[in-house]
Amino acid sequence: MLLDMAAEAHPGRIAVTCDGSNLSYASLRGAAGQAARRMSAAPAGQPPAAHAAWLDTNSLATPVALFAAAYAGIPYVPLNYRLTAAELQELLARIAPAWLAAGPAALDRMTLPAGIQVVPSAGLVAGSAAQPAAASPEAPQDPRAIAVQLFTSGTSGTPKAAVLRHENVLSYILGSVEFGSAGEEEAALVAVPPYHIAGISALLSSTYAGRRVVLMREFEPREWLHLLAAESITHAFVVPTMLVRILEALRGERRSFPALRALAYGGGRMPLAVIERALEVFPGVGFTNAYGLTETSSTICLLTPEDHRAAAGAADALARQRLGSVGRPLPGVELQVRGAGGVVQPAGEAGLIFVRGAQVAGEYRGTGSLLDEHGWFATQDRGWIDDEGYVFLDGREDDVIVRGGENISPGEVEEALLAHPAVSDVAVVAAPSEQWGEAVAAVVVLGAGQAASIAVLQQWVRERLRSSRVPETIMFRDTLPYNETGKLLRRVLRQELRNRAG
Repeated sequence: MLLDMAAEAHPGRIAVTCDGSNLSYASLRGAAGQAARRMSAAPAGQPPAAHAAWLDTNSLATPVALFAAAYAGIPYVPLNYRLTAAELQELLARIAPAWLAAGPAALDRMTLPAGIQVVPSAGLVAGSAAQPAAASPEAPQDPRAIAVQLFTSGTSGTPKAAVLRHENVLSYILGSVEFGSAGEEEAALVAVPPYHIAGISALLSSTYAGRRVVLMREFEPREWLHLLAAESITHAFVVPTMLVRILEALRGERRSFPALRALAYGGGRMPLAVIERALEVFPGVGFTNAYGLTETSSTICLLTPEDHRAAAGAADALARQRLGSVGRPLPGVELQVRGAGGVVQPAGEAGLIFVRGAQVAGEYRGTGSLLDEHGWFATQDRGWIDDEGYVFLDGREDDVIVRGGENISPGEVEEALLAHPAVSDVAVVAAPSEQWGEAVAAVVVLGAGQAASIAVLQQWVRERLRSSRVPETIMFRDTLPYNETGKLLRRVLRQELRNRAG
């Protein structure tokens, strides 16, 4: 529906750009329709495809595969091309019989399980300019059908398959985007990988708005800055680690990007110092912090550009700290913070964040729905809400450090350490302790040319937080381990600390 409406309203407008090549909305629709027919045509003696998988970096063919799966009435399953061959083979076996669009680099390193029909991803756009917009097949009209299936990163245990139904995805798009609202000059730069929910929602929301999408095959800060200027980018989305690298690439340079209007970020903790510097480097740009999860069809809270400006310019400390929040829930999304026994917490009290709304799926293949009887989903994120309804994240539920029966949030210790002028990045995790069960440990990255001893950093925390929050162990590292979508791999740090403890 989203693509049909866009193609009928402005068929000749450019829908997507990658590596200097373009697809119009009419061509995108035609290519997706052609691919959908290929998906539906099972090889002789084989069952029809039950899934449409994508295994490649971003390209012109990425949105073709996404919309083709919808036309064919089967779930779209983008896979992480950075996984090992064994991991990919296991995931493909779980979705067989499946239609797989893949690049040669992925196919050359693995043996495909039975029931996988392969099509080169580049072939999805071959001859697309000749495909008329009206050539798309009639798509199934079941709002409860599965639209997208995303495997979790698998950082602990077997990856789970998160399920998003058409009604969940459309609820998010229709509730947050106005049809045809983008001018023809608008262009959104998408640098997140195709298997990230932010990349999928960016394609869908830009299509509905009529905004051209410029896809990066893989993120690289210098190339990102080049595209920002060369493609007259008006909108962009980054994860925090990307923004840090972009700011580093601009260090010592004075460049302007007059076309850029909006820069959204999300997908991980954004250090306050980073967003403050970004506001200085990109003056006049509207910044948005978008907090969401795969299970909620993307964004559920927004810290708007107006919120950023008000917090950055506030003299009051409480108002200024909202720059470190994720904003307030979207219309149509309800949010609660619950403490022990499921009791809803008052403003300022931390607990587990629950959300409810039509865009919230909260469902996994093979497990079923995790919504409670009233439709609430436990995000597994901890946080709190202030008196004005701004939501502050406080880490994952399973990251909480239990020291002698006292629950300690890594987030509050991290914020204290990040305030030290010598610290550029930090992660706080639990370390084994014979006395306390678990102890507070910090892994610190110092800024270039900076120095700080363990004792100095411990005293810094002691002066700002209770003594139980002072890290008993501090380990220095050149960088912290993040995955490609900006998620901190705390398990890697916990294992390093266990190895050190013997």
